[in-house]
Amino acid sequence: MSRQQVSPMTSNSIVFIHGMFVTPLCWEGWIDYFQTRGYTCAAPAWPGRDKPIETLRANHPDPQLGRLTLGDIVEHYASHIKTLGEKPILIGHSMGGLVVQILLQRDAVAAGVAIDSAPPVGVFPTQWSFIKSNWPTISPFVSKSQPYYMPFEHFQYTFVHTLPLKEQGAAYDKHVVPESRRVARGPLSGIARIGFKKQRPPLLLIAGSEDHIIPAALNKSNYQKYKGSSSVTGFREFPGRTHFIIEQKNWEEVADYVLSWLKEQRN
Repeated sequence: MSRQQVSPMTSNSIVFIHGMFVTPLCWEGWIDYFQTRGYTCAAPAWPGRDKPIETLRANHPDPQLGRLTLGDIVEHYASHIKTLGEKPILIGHSMGGLVVQILLQRDAVAAGVAIDSAPPVGVFPTQWSFIKSNWPTISPFVSKSQPYYMPFEHFQYTFVHTLPLKEQGAAYDKHVVPESRRVARGPLSGIARIGFKKQRPPLLLIAGSEDHIIPAALNKSNYQKYKGSSSVTGFREFPGRTHFIIEQKNWEEVADYVLSWLKEQRN
């Protein structure tokens, strides 16, 4: 971890940011966990995701979803943050983790936690599992305007490959919705450019050792880009965790670590 920031973090407000292929429902347990510990929590949906999962699936292929970009999502959360009474803590997963990294550069956030964060510009993925997991959405041979509805077999590989089959099916049925290919390609665009040496609020990056779509080594490379910064930057890899880390069995251990880290930032 790099050097401590000058002023302690005082926020009691948390905004959760979900990732691709899911909705805010993925944060259900986390919201309850942090609210019972004194935090005010919100989990706004991405633009267009404030509908029942059945509706989102039935609307596929939705032209409006096909136009959604990473920039749209970033500005959506930036606008939400402006409505709050204090600078919030951001906790994001996957593409939501990258949104956390981007928004942390603005003077509107108290701290950030990026779990299995998608790689920003300058963090180069070379792992085969990353390429295999992301190819259906980043392939140049498919129109970026055509939304992608991940089949169960691909969800198994990318999100839940170590889980029992029954749990894999339950997770797919509960969460998976069609996704924008434009969002998937957003990490390659200017909106995903990070000023790694820029002074900013504290940031914690978390990885799962068994993650296929955002391998732990990729998370580690993301973290190492911040080495030249004097701002607080933490990293923790959790063994046995897949990309489903925020709902996988014993997810509370991850939440416990995040809670402890946030308490450290108050000292």
